[in-house]
Amino acid sequence: MTKMSKSAKIIVIGGSSLDTLTVNGIDYSSPGGAGLYTALAAAKSGADVTLFAPVPSPLPAALLEFSTHVKWIGPRVNPSELPSFHIVHANGETQYKRSFFGAEGAMVADDLPDDFSEYDLVHIVPLGNTIKQLEFINICRQRKAKLISAGTGKPLIKQGPELIKEVIAATSIFFMNEEEESAVFPNDTEIEVATGKHMFVTKGKNGASVFLGKYEYQLDPQKVKVQDPTGAGDAFCGATIAGIAHGEHPVKAAMTASVLASEVITGVGPEKLYIKSKITEKQSDDNVFINHDQVQQTAKLISGFGSDSHYNFIDNTLPLLNHPLTVEYFFVTILQQFSFWSSRGERYHLPLISNIGGNRLKGAFYLFMAYKQKLDVEPEFFLAERQASLSLDDMRELFLSDEKEDVMPALELHLDAAKRYGKTMLELGWTPKSILTSASKSSSPLATLLSMLDHVGGYREDPLRKKSALLAMVLNNRPEKYFEFGNMESLPPIVDYHCMRSNLRMGLLDVKDEQLRKKLENRELVTENEEWKIRFAVYQAVEKLPELSARTMATVDEYFFFSRKRCPEMSDPDCSSCSADPVCAHRKELFQPVFRTDYWASLKTHFN
Repeated sequence: MTKMSKSAKIIVIGGSSLDTLTVNGIDYSSPGGAGLYTALAAAKSGADVTLFAPVPSPLPAALLEFSTHVKWIGPRVNPSELPSFHIVHANGETQYKRSFFGAEGAMVADDLPDDFSEYDLVHIVPLGNTIKQLEFINICRQRKAKLISAGTGKPLIKQGPELIKEVIAATSIFFMNEEEESAVFPNDTEIEVATGKHMFVTKGKNGASVFLGKYEYQLDPQKVKVQDPTGAGDAFCGATIAGIAHGEHPVKAAMTASVLASEVITGVGPEKLYIKSKITEKQSDDNVFINHDQVQQTAKLISGFGSDSHYNFIDNTLPLLNHPLTVEYFFVTILQQFSFWSSRGERYHLPLISNIGGNRLKGAFYLFMAYKQKLDVEPEFFLAERQASLSLDDMRELFLSDEKEDVMPALELHLDAAKRYGKTMLELGWTPKSILTSASKSSSPLATLLSMLDHVGGYREDPLRKKSALLAMVLNNRPEKYFEFGNMESLPPIVDYHCMRSNLRMGLLDVKDEQLRKKLENRELVTENEEWKIRFAVYQAVEKLPELSARTMATVDEYFFFSRKRCPEMSDPDCSSCSADPVCAHRKELFQPVFRTDYWASLKTHFN
């Protein structure tokens, strides 16, 4: 997570209700309402939350505890005017026996605050009326709302699916469940999510889908014993918008939100949301553990360095100091930092090492040199229009070695990444410099930059933001200082395959899954799920190191990137000359997960 100096401020426009819940044949009186669940979940997720909704006076006893968790503002009403519902859960189905929308539906534009600029995000619940919801969305935008999200409900969709599509188009973030999705987008209709927007579709026992523009990411379900599913979708929504407002990648925010939603449905009503405890982000897998003692020892090792050490990204394969296309160059090339290796017989074979530009280079620096050769002879190559129109022949010609050999593995993946980048940048109307200008004007420049890259093809697809964080670090570390972070902001972990190999060998991770461990030892291809187990666990381990070591993430990253020289891929490490030797677990037999992905790759692997 990108650390911010303050809690995100969120306002939820919606209501509370006093409901009757029938669960397994037993009736419960419970507070409810989309606004209440969303606000509580956002507050439990660390946000500073205001609920704008009718405020009953006097306050019913059932709502007293809610008012201690969330600031509640809005027009005063008699408690009898509050919405109320009778919701019956039986045999895996939910039925509304009674629906009274009450004062929530009576709210008018004049009731709304005059200025929303103090809030990082405004969320608007369905309000029982889609036309009113659209009206409120437009008013919030006019009154300086920075980011607007919304949700819907099946009864409203029945009144007019096209109106729901208008809400989706009018907001930046939208939430619905699978049944609602099917009603808005029938089977023969393509789901329409524009570049620059996020949509979340919860699917109960089937997990959830996250749409980043037209890119879809599937979230696995959380397996729990369901007691009361009321409010699960709204709790997911509240935790997700809190994560996004705090600067999280939308998919990673949704991962944490799914954990909270799964907790909510094990209780009755919102009782689980009242518990003042931090949401426990699930460790990647029960058979892949973070070894906290080794994390502490590694942090102590890094803290012993004389000072923070940052690579300045000046090299004969990189743009010269003050080159006019440096920013464009790094935007285009950092998204290509992946997959510099070949396989043979379902195993890792060799890293990419070949001659280019008169130098024998490896992996990332081979790629950097290939693009550097374009800087002066074809400067338009770095424009979004050119990237969007590249062909496979263009990419093959770009990466040819000095001997005119086609040496770049996974060429099609590189082409696809380039085209996604170019297409989305054109659709957004952005340029690299306009992104940096917008981010730099923000009170949280790094968080804003990373959030903007969550919309850009080639960067948006990775929930751990390896390449986005790497780009931010490069632009910050270059002598020209193209980009400055805000006070108290720090990078998320940048997990490449050298970082994973080092974590495994140094013992920051314990792999108890014998089948997976054997694959790592034999350098065999792993599955996507197995790769994620390792990568997410490494992310969580490395995330702890800056605070424990009192060093920046850039310094931590520098240490693991240069582990290639200390603990190489293709030869036995010389442990006696390695700075990690005193704290290392010496698991030299382990290798990084061998998996073809465009999420990550090595950067500092310059071959000498």
